[in-house]
Amino acid sequence: MSNNNIIIFDTTLRDGEQSLKASLTVKEKLQIALALERLGVDVMEVGFPVSSSGDFESVQTIARHIKNSRVAALSRAVAKDIDAAYEALKVAEAFRIHTFIASSALHVEAKLKRSFDDVVEMAVAAVKRARNYTDDVEFSCEDAGRTGIDNICRIVEAAINAGATTVNIPDTVGFCLPNEYGNIIHQVMNRVPNIDKAIVSVHCHNDLGMATANSLTAVQNGARQIECTINGIGERAGNTALEEVVMAIKTRQEFLGVDTRINTQEIHRVSQMVSQLCNMPIQPNKAIVGSNAFAHSSGIHQDGMLKNKNTYEIMSPETIGLKKEKLNLTARSGRAAVKGHMADMGYTESDYDLDKLYEAFLQLADKKGQVFDYDLEALAFIDMQQGDEDRLKLDVITSQLISGLPASAFVQVELDGKRVSATSQGGNGPVDATYNAIMQIVGMEVKISHYNLTAKGEGAEALGQVDIVVEYEDRKFHGVGLATDIVESSARALIHAINAIYRSQKVADLKAKK
Repeated sequence: MSNNNIIIFDTTLRDGEQSLKASLTVKEKLQIALALERLGVDVMEVGFPVSSSGDFESVQTIARHIKNSRVAALSRAVAKDIDAAYEALKVAEAFRIHTFIASSALHVEAKLKRSFDDVVEMAVAAVKRARNYTDDVEFSCEDAGRTGIDNICRIVEAAINAGATTVNIPDTVGFCLPNEYGNIIHQVMNRVPNIDKAIVSVHCHNDLGMATANSLTAVQNGARQIECTINGIGERAGNTALEEVVMAIKTRQEFLGVDTRINTQEIHRVSQMVSQLCNMPIQPNKAIVGSNAFAHSSGIHQDGMLKNKNTYEIMSPETIGLKKEKLNLTARSGRAAVKGHMADMGYTESDYDLDKLYEAFLQLADKKGQVFDYDLEALAFIDMQQGDEDRLKLDVITSQLISGLPASAFVQVELDGKRVSATSQGGNGPVDATYNAIMQIVGMEVKISHYNLTAKGEGAEALGQVDIVVEYEDRKFHGVGLATDIVESSARALIHAINAIYRSQKVADLKAKK
């Protein structure tokens, strides 16, 4: 591998996922993993197998399906963690075990309650155990940003001697400034005698807004792997954003002198997918992938852009796969047209069910008349989140709100193949009344802890997407619904969340029988 190649280590499905309001399903994680593979990430860290049976299952499922990226799993410097990581990963064509232990005095003394000598010994034992399973072992010294440089160099040298092929120097709490962090990497590169036997990696958090700057400064000082997430999701203020470091490297390649193997034209699509599936909206002014990232509103800027795009645009929207929307689809458009538009947006046939998408498209086209690409993409995303064996399906819904009177709603659903209906009177509004009717039908009381409505598209006929998080028996579940009517999209979101609850109960029942 060229010394000018930067390894992109994506941890969206591990560090990113653990910060979400509600956990992703195995299906949703696999969809993101397949998208990351098409994006061209070198390594994807997809979970922490020992943490739960659900995480173990998702790591194993992803490991079985991914062929063109290396799959990694996290473990503490504990034997059972490392063993669990191997058991989940061993079905993969290529995998990495990533083991870590805290190294800062604060963590060693307050959290681990051990001496630094003990920590080094544990790190060495963990790396050696992982090397029994694979020759690709990564070691991280957690909170390296607040660890004395002598201790960083000592534990890194010991980990490499034990067999670590990648050593990660994380700024776990986003404490460092760029010149400070760059100096840490510079010292590691120059003071650790066996550093040539390993790749130096960086994992930066964005608590002070420095994650991208710190990562790029580390690259300038010799680091050759960047750990990052799509849209920068992650603990607290998030991680280094993949799209930011990749496009910085691409745009300033002559200055930085390095490159990645990322297919940048997949960036926009993967960004939208992660935002949708993770229920994590992207701020409009977010670098690279925000809705305003390529918008020019100033008169002076607009004038310059008309004369020469380079006046105010350092990269084109096409480089990240952002294409102009087309308006050609109506209720008379056939399957081939829908499939063609999906292909133009970068989707393959394996990304969606054409029959389901076409049925949803026809229903929307009957209501809207004309359907835009962003409408089609929104329908596809919703399909990605629906289960193949949903017990609960919406059939009919009507609601009424007369000024000065309580709201009412009538809901008819299919529950286990049978039509069931309920009427609710006295809700605080049509959505509340609809939710009460649905909960009557299923005999389930859930708490709505988060409700968010966003417009998908433009104008009065834009689709309304409702995202909710519900709490049931001390667990949180995400539901999403999409429709031209807000009450209907709200109902679909609750039904989606209830189906997720049903699936979790089915999994629990199966485990209890084992």
